[in-house]
Amino acid sequence: MSSPIVVGIDIGTTKICTIVARVEQDGRVRVLGVGIEPSQGVRKGTVVDINAATRAIGLSIDKAERSSGLEITSALVSLAGSHIQSQNNRGAVGIADRVIDHNDVARAMEVARSVPIPHNREVVHVIQRNFTVDGQEGIPIPVGMHGYRLEVEAHIITAAASTVDNLRQCVAESGVGVSQFVLNPLASAEAVLTPTEREMGVVICDMGGGTTDMAILIEGEVWHTMVLPIGGNHLTSDIAHGLRLPFSQAEEIKTRYGHCLPSEIEPGETFAVKSFSEEQNLQINRREMAEILEARTEEIFSLLLQEIKRSGYDGLLPAGLVLTGGSSALRGMPELATRVLGMPVRLGKPEKLTGMVDKLQSPAYSTSVGLLRWAVLMTEVTTQKQQQNGHSPAGFNWPKIKDIARRFLP
Repeated sequence: MSSPIVVGIDIGTTKICTIVARVEQDGRVRVLGVGIEPSQGVRKGTVVDINAATRAIGLSIDKAERSSGLEITSALVSLAGSHIQSQNNRGAVGIADRVIDHNDVARAMEVARSVPIPHNREVVHVIQRNFTVDGQEGIPIPVGMHGYRLEVEAHIITAAASTVDNLRQCVAESGVGVSQFVLNPLASAEAVLTPTEREMGVVICDMGGGTTDMAILIEGEVWHTMVLPIGGNHLTSDIAHGLRLPFSQAEEIKTRYGHCLPSEIEPGETFAVKSFSEEQNLQINRREMAEILEARTEEIFSLLLQEIKRSGYDGLLPAGLVLTGGSSALRGMPELATRVLGMPVRLGKPEKLTGMVDKLQSPAYSTSVGLLRWAVLMTEVTTQKQQQNGHSPAGFNWPKIKDIARRFLP
């Protein structure tokens, strides 16, 4: 049987990244082609210019097709923006034959997802948290167990239907179908989190150009998600306004000289840039720029801390926070996050990749690579379901599907 080909399209505020990869026999992902294009027509994760976004996505897909030598017909697509909302809900069903099967699980999940949703919103993810059988809680996979009543607690993520439709249309203009939308932090989690972190309790924070996306994972399952409409572009804008520089130049010096901890910069350290109108170079105090970055970054992490406390899970996160995304690479950011959040913080980036990975081993591409990991899970779920047809539950590969189902439920 030929190895599956998976495709992910990360549509961000600053860049659009299309990756084509092959799933190897050992489960590793080999990158065959990459197409990276500056983002156009997208602001804070939302399409604001259909034509510009369509062109940029088309160029990214075309680059990935040419570098891989393959035609892209379907892909997983990232999703972000302040329009994302989430809630938890329970579903319960009776067991007719006293032995739980897949149909019972499906019925329980269907009841759980039957929450009142406005007509202008659509369900993006329904993710199981755990099952309860006859009052016994904490059951990850109940199939094959005896019982009279099955309950499931699910995390339901919804998005603005118009925003999703706009993204789908932009991708479809290039002849590519969207097999599924995946929330940014859930995709990033697949690329940067360790199994131990997932099990102990961890926050994944993907800080992009337009949004900061957060998810809380405890006992291997998603417990809470949230999107802040603030990101790295706000840092750049602060520098542009504070130092009276063009946005593009502010972005360049942020990347080259930026630091979130003014105490780490010598008071007299300067660097030269060209200003708007002056012909001679303008001397910028690096510590002054660091103070600008510190103020905005503290605000972002303070808002993040408020959301973590509001979720009620702040005492269940011994693994702390894993920081990723393009803006997370700014010097001093993990240390500042530790100071504000009061928990361990580490920088996460994609690892264990093969093939064309030179550009991808950076926090900026965690979502892009995570989409591939998510696609691999979808492939494994599909394979498991095909193998299940005509077989008894005893013949089903439960150790394999258990790990998949705890993180991903189609």
